[in-house]
Amino acid sequence: MIDFFGKDGLAGFGFMRIIAGKYRGRLILFPKHIRPTQDKVRQAVFDVLAGVVRKARVLELFAGSGALGLESLSRGASSVYFIDSDRRSTNAIMRNLESLGLSKDRQGAVRVYTNDAFRALRILEKKGERFDLVFLDPPYHKDLAKKALKTIASSGILPPRSFVIVEHAGTDDLGAVPENITRVKEADYGDIKVSYFQMRP
Repeated sequence: MIDFFGKDGLAGFGFMRIIAGKYRGRLILFPKHIRPTQDKVRQAVFDVLAGVVRKARVLELFAGSGALGLESLSRGASSVYFIDSDRRSTNAIMRNLESLGLSKDRQGAVRVYTNDAFRALRILEKKGERFDLVFLDPPYHKDLAKKALKTIASSGILPPRSFVIVEHAGTDDLGAVPENITRVKEADYGDIKVSYFQMRP
């Protein structure tokens, strides 16, 4: 099992499992310096998104381990783009994709970018990329969730009725919701809150 992740050692990494779908039960690793989405939160998010993920074009910003994007691929997403500014995180995502047999390009369906989230959004918009589902899980207490939500809502990468899922600290204020997006649900998990948004028609 460990050999799947190479022979350069696994110090500094933790493990979690994919919850459901094609790769259910498969191990994925994450750098221990990040805060991965808890299993119970991932399960709850994908329960809410039942019927949305299959064949969706997914963007995971502040991807960390890539757990949400990998879970999406396991559940039938047509494409996932992973973006994180930390090369330790994007290297871990690449290793996870390789262990699942997903590291080959598949005609651009799976891509990993080491880049600042806001710079990446500008690039994606310029390229005309569009996504049905966006996951945001930025570092807490830095107003990044608020800034990212507003940037995405105005970016043009989201078609009508697409979704944005934001994981944030319960004490973090996302501010006023942009006019072209609707907050459809909030759920609390201890100190963590998940907010669900949908683009207006």
